[in-house]
Amino acid sequence: MDQQAVDIKNKKVTAPTPQNTPINTAPINSQFNPTIPAITEEMETITTSGAAGNPALMSMLQGKLGSLMGEPLPASVQRRVNGLKYLQSKHSELEGKFQEEVLALEKKYLELYRPYYEKRAEVISGKYEPTPEEVAIGEKVDEEDDEEEEKAEKTEKDDEKMEEEEEEKVAGIPEFWLTALKTHPQISESISEEDSEALKHLVDIRMKYLEKPGFSLEFEFSENEFFTNSILTKSYYYQETVTGGDFVYDHAKGCQIEWKEGKDLTVTVETKKQRHKNTNKTRVVKRTVPAETFFNFFNPPVLPEDSEELDEEEAEGLDAKLEADYEIGEEFKEKIIPRAVDYFTGKALEYEDFEEESDFEDDFLSEEDDLDEDDLDEDDDDEDDDAQPAKGENAPECKQS
Repeated sequence: MDQQAVDIKNKKVTAPTPQNTPINTAPINSQFNPTIPAITEEMETITTSGAAGNPALMSMLQGKLGSLMGEPLPASVQRRVNGLKYLQSKHSELEGKFQEEVLALEKKYLELYRPYYEKRAEVISGKYEPTPEEVAIGEKVDEEDDEEEEKAEKTEKDDEKMEEEEEEKVAGIPEFWLTALKTHPQISESISEEDSEALKHLVDIRMKYLEKPGFSLEFEFSENEFFTNSILTKSYYYQETVTGGDFVYDHAKGCQIEWKEGKDLTVTVETKKQRHKNTNKTRVVKRTVPAETFFNFFNPPVLPEDSEELDEEEAEGLDAKLEADYEIGEEFKEKIIPRAVDYFTGKALEYEDFEEESDFEDDFLSEEDDLDEDDLDEDDDDEDDDAQPAKGENAPECKQS
């Protein structure tokens, strides 16, 4: 089945990053995309404030539009247009080779960056202590942006903080990744209070390229009370052929989180009392419903195999979810992983042009009502209401500790 590719527009101006593949954000491959209706004769009438008062201009514009849309081009002109299409096709071939070479170059440099990422992970976990020379160079990175008084005050506070930490024997940088993720405006919106407790155990985030076009994100966790996995993964795949000079995003795969009993953050338990209207007996009914959580990131939206299963509104909603999911993956790859310390300190907010208003509106649910007699539901039968949330296809197993 042929599928259309929809470009994801990147409206933000971002700092250059080491692994930005492709150079422009990959388009999304989706079969549920609104189409632009063809221009009909009824649409050829042009009514603008400037042209409406000028009959001569109106006539000229309508004549131009009619000649372009309604009349065939002369054979000699059409022949030249076909020649231009040939040149365009050769240009597209070079664009495809360009993207392939860029990807190969980025894979090469990712391996060069890897030792620094590994050393960063050791510093965060407390396995490695930076040398005086490394610390001195690090202090100079932002020196040009600081005033002398601010630097002196900062040094004094740092000295005091170091003395306190030596007394407390703090290892590494506690909650480094949780702090970095909460600094990112879009990602922070998905992190609940319960998520924060689990993300305190996040010790590293890594990215690697796949054998097929695409990339994979790895989230490493220390032992925790929520799940048994040591690594959670999320992979993004492109189509294997370059279309129009760009890689085309095809689909994403998450992983199965092995939640410990009673610790599944992706669902919540609703409890209510029901009263049988004939016998007047009451019973307590519990059911699990999907919860808003950061960990839904590892269960990405998928396109149904049969396009007829979705109506236009559902299709547009699914496309929006697919686009949002892909963009978050790109944020991890292009910004958070290579510039993690800037998100930890908050400096990233100075050079990242985050939009103040989101394109999505939050839909807040009311707090759960108290279980009193006024909240009893009428129940005509004894049917089992222990409904479980709908489950999609089984996700790949995550790595275990």
